[in-house]
Formats: sequence, C-alpha cells, structure tokens
Amino acid sequence: MKLDLSTKQSLCVLRLSAIGDVCHAVAMVQAIQRQYPHLTITWVIGKVEYQLVKHLPNVEFVIFDKSQGWRSYTNLKRALKGQCFDVLLHMQVALRASVASQMIKANVKVGFDKVRAKEGQWLFINHHIEPQHEPHVLDGFMGFAKAIGVVDITPKWNIPIPEADELWAQQQCQQPTFIICAAASKAERNWLPERYAQVADHMANRGYQVMLCGGPAQLELDLAQQISDHSQAQLINHVGKTSLLQLLALLKQATVVLAPDTGPAHMATTQGTPVIGLYAHSNPERTGPYNDRDKVVSVYQDVIAEQQQGEVKWGKRAKGEALMERIGVDPVLRKLTNF
Repeated sequence: MKLDLSTKQSLCVLRLSAIGDVCHAVAMVQAIQRQYPHLTITWVIGKVEYQLVKHLPNVEFVIFDKSQGWRSYTNLKRALKGQCFDVLLHMQVALRASVASQMIKANVKVGFDKVRAKEGQWLFINHHIEPQHEPHVLDGFMGFAKAIGVVDITPKWNIPIPEADELWAQQQCQQPTFIICAAASKAERNWLPERYAQVADHMANRGYQVMLCGGPAQLELDLAQQISDHSQAQLINHVGKTSLLQLLALLKQATVVLAPDTGPAHMATTQGTPVIGLYAHSNPERTGPYNDRDKVVSVYQDVIAEQQQGEVKWGKRAKGEALMERIGVDPVLRKLTNF
C-alpha cells in the first residue's frame, strides 16, 4: 500500500552514512521535494556526511555523531524533543540506525521490504517499501520515494557548492583535468599504485592535467604518495587537503574521474562528470556509478563465479585481498579513449 503525503506536513529521513549512499539519498530527497514542495523535511545524518550536503535547500539537518557512543542517541532524542513526524523513512539497516530510529517519533515508519530489512530492521518499522528485483542501491532508495506516492523518480541532483569553493576549483582546473580518487575505505578494494601511475602518465601524455584527490586518512595519503613515486608525470596531489565541498567542486570541473568502489565516484556522478569505476569485490550493477555503469572495468562476475557455485545472491561480495590485481591497465585505457 502506497502512502499519500499530499495532506501531511512533516517527513524525517534517517540515513547516517556513507558518502556514496548519502549521494543516492540526495536524489531521493529531491524527488520527494519536487512532488511535495510543502513538506517540512528533517534529515538525521552522520557528522562527516553532513559536511557534503549541509547547504541542501529546504532540509533541516540533525547530526548524529556516532563517535559519542551512547550519548549520540540521547543527544538525538534531545534534538528532536517535542517533534512527531507524519512519516519516518528508515533507510539504513544497520542496528545502530534502528536504535537511533527509536529516538524519532513518527506515526508511520517506513523500512526496506522483508528480504532486505536485515539486522532486525523489521522490528523497528510498521510499513515496508515494495520488493525490488536486483536494484542498484539508488533504485532501492527510490523505493522509499515510491512508497510515499512520488511519481517521478528519475535521479537528479542539486548539491549547492559555495561560490568560493567553485571559484577555487575553477582556478585549479583551467585545462582538461583527469582526477584519480584512488582509495576506497578498505585497502583490498584499491588498485595497484603502479597501475594508477601508468594510467596517469598516459593521460598526462595526452595533454591532461592529472590530479590526485581524496580524504585525510593515512591509507589515502600513503597511496597517493606511492602513485606519485611511480609516475613519470608531474601529478597534482590534493589528497587530504580539501574539504568535502572543495572535492565536490573539483569533481565537477573534471573531464573524467577514475576511482574504485568509493564515495567520490558517486560525488562525481551528482555533478554529471563521467566516472571510470574499478570493481572486483562488489557488483557494479548494484554499487557502481549510477550513470556510468557502462564505463566500469570489472572482474567481479568472473571472481564471484569462481568463489560460489549456482545462484549468486544479489549484493554478494567477493572475498580476497588481491582481487583488484586482476584488473589490467589496458581495459582502463580503452575506457578512456573517448575522453
């Protein structure tokens, strides 16, 4: 049964993390806003992720800081004291998110369908979205919009970037720019630094400015240094030196982006910038850059077929620390020939 929010006043979205998933959630929130411009929307979100979307129009944010431990729940309850929402979209199956949902008063609490309502999410909701057959994560999120009567679920993004950050990025990218966001959250999902360097040198020889971008984690800093050490070209290294919005601005200015299964790939998608994705552990049809799944270089299907016989459950991850080594340089260069 679909809900109709045309006569309702308030909606709460619960999606705490991660960066890529928050990018998907933005498209869903803005689809809801197009259908129901009168709705007051509150989004409970993680502290880091908030920095990317804090300027979204007509959305009130409540930050959930998981680093505070159990105090994060009491702080959330305090922040929402006196509020009761018409509908809560409980969009994260992690148990900590379900515990957080108990701090949010709402008449209707919508969660995933029974197959996907993992970690006991079904205990915390009273309405399910419709089951979906092998959806991309973004399409799964759009199921929440459909559940409340949204008709147009075509993904569109408007993530405002401050003018100062826009101007700074334009100054950094005054010629065709190839950006490598080399690091995923886990080292095993990263490609080899010497292969990143080979691609960087190829693009530099074609006249591109090559830029390394990413966050301040030591894993990312080290990988960027290794790529630079292996490269013959003069690479611009912004890893760990930008805010999330500055990174978003750079990705907007880029001609093309190369990245593994990581948040910046989806950030680039929100800006309409083409992404060459590198995949071995997860199915790019489920988690790849939404508009560029045809540009992905993937060995996932081969790997998962070796690891599991018979039917493979949608979303099943392949295991192994050296899987990304199976992605060669030549397939990546072929994907870049059109740029």
